[in-house]
Amino acid sequence: MARATLIIGNKNYSSWSFRGWLAVKQAGIDVEEVLVDLGEPDFAATLRTHSEAAKVPVLIDGDRKIWDSLAIIEYLAEIHPEAGLWPSDVSARAKARSIAAEMHSSFNALRSAMPMNMRKSLPGWGRKPGVQEDIDRIVDIWRECRTAADGGDFLFGAWTAADAMYAPVVSRFATYAVELDDITKDYANAVRNAPLFKAWEDAALQEDWIVEMDEIDGTTRT
Repeated sequence: MARATLIIGNKNYSSWSFRGWLAVKQAGIDVEEVLVDLGEPDFAATLRTHSEAAKVPVLIDGDRKIWDSLAIIEYLAEIHPEAGLWPSDVSARAKARSIAAEMHSSFNALRSAMPMNMRKSLPGWGRKPGVQEDIDRIVDIWRECRTAADGGDFLFGAWTAADAMYAPVVSRFATYAVELDDITKDYANAVRNAPLFKAWEDAALQEDWIVEMDEIDGTTRT
């Protein structure tokens, strides 16, 4: 079978690309990465050559084209069930899918006020109306899942697609210095220390592209 292709945006900024990339890596798929600079004026036209949705990520696997991070996760879970993208327990799997879907459809205030930017350190920035409510809900999800987890360091013990969905939020909380309790801080640290997270972050820190719409004045990380 021909090697699959994953279309992604800038690693420093593209949270949805990050989610799809994490799922692909967990599934053990050998992909060619094609990065589209989201700061280029014609980036949407470029993306439309890969998908009419003109968004990232897009997974091209043979004659199958899958766009949207959650759709990519479900596709990979179907063709590679051995990868453990979802928990094996039915109840845990239902909850994992529910919180992943909530991440997919909610938290708009947080997304807007605290864009993902791994090169920045911006303590206290982004506290606009609705953001704290989003933070509180996410922290509640993490705490509830970690309290119920039987071992392991992640939301359902072992790493799953739910962690992939929340990994960009872990990055945002680090960038904007969101205070966490001991349980959720331990979880966030486990995600940040995960090899795949660090591989993506290392690549993001080496990028020199600037996407102005995702930049906030502040200090660049060293």
